[in-house]
Amino acid sequence: MSPPPSTPPTIFIVKGSEPALVDRGVSLLVAELTSPGASPPTAGGTERPDEQGDDTEGALGQGGLFVAVEEHRVPAPPNGDEGVIGAVIDALFTPPFLADRRIIVLRDAENLDATQAGELASRLGESFDPNILVIAVAAKSLPAALAKATKARSREIETSPGASGKARTQWMTEQLQVAPVHLEPTARQLLERHLGEDISRLPALLNVLAAAYGEGARVSQAELVPFLGEEGGAPPWDLTNALDEGDVKTAVAVAHRLLGSGGRHPFQLLATLHRHYGGMLRLDGSDVTDPAAAASLLGMSPYPAQRVLAQARKLGPERVARAVSLIADADLDLRGIVDWPDKLVIEVLVARLAQLAKIRPTAPAGPGRRGR
Repeated sequence: MSPPPSTPPTIFIVKGSEPALVDRGVSLLVAELTSPGASPPTAGGTERPDEQGDDTEGALGQGGLFVAVEEHRVPAPPNGDEGVIGAVIDALFTPPFLADRRIIVLRDAENLDATQAGELASRLGESFDPNILVIAVAAKSLPAALAKATKARSREIETSPGASGKARTQWMTEQLQVAPVHLEPTARQLLERHLGEDISRLPALLNVLAAAYGEGARVSQAELVPFLGEEGGAPPWDLTNALDEGDVKTAVAVAHRLLGSGGRHPFQLLATLHRHYGGMLRLDGSDVTDPAAAASLLGMSPYPAQRVLAQARKLGPERVARAVSLIADADLDLRGIVDWPDKLVIEVLVARLAQLAKIRPTAPAGPGRRGR
């Protein structure tokens, strides 16, 4: 919840699913809070300040505004630091010395235990103007006591690219629009395919490209390739889309990414496939004919439900049943029915599933026509 415009926030909460993106979000925020005309504070910004170490204090003078920046990190259990919250509170309520404002950054707030969160929350109802508190939390929610105490005077900044393919593509587009280099269309397409789910690597990669080719450089696909590094994991819908299209080569390649850099266990991949084809099986035995009803029956959003419904119609009852049977057989194979490596079991399964989408239904035999 953002405070009214007349009441500038004194607490900023930078959150997201990827620690690297949360750290970058904090850096961009601090850059804005220390930029010319940064009083009252807003949020966002595109500049990156000099890196500050843990529990350090630096001073940044911008356009007549002199700002002290102090950083603290909460160690992950079991390496706790009982004094970190006390140090944050002391800094927050100490008037800035030889500065106009002090910005206190608390990183890794997801590591706070209930006692630490409660200790900090108990003081946040008091005024600490002109100082500002920045809390960074990654991959988890802010502790309940702290979330409640900061609600009325904070502004949240979400750094996650989003879960859907559309949201991630939109996020990447926004990042590339303010990037230090300009990627040609073919380079952008390659980059998005290559990073896959490992999209948090994007900001660092763009900085490397800027260092190699210069700020504002136009980067081609050939110039991008040497800096790509390991291929990132693919989102699961890349696999189901390839299977629906009958694209054997792409489906097998995506399965390799899911098992490799994607870090998925073969049984996790089977669960994805079972959910996809199991949804078709449920629709096949129902009277559902429109995406809204399919979404309600399957418990998913309308767009993926529409795809499942369309594919169920395309395959027909026999091929849907065959797909479910193939997945059940692969489950047994992974449990030792056949002496194959797990990767081979998955490859064979994916290839067979993709082939199902390529088979044309056999037309019924009629007068003067023999069935095949």
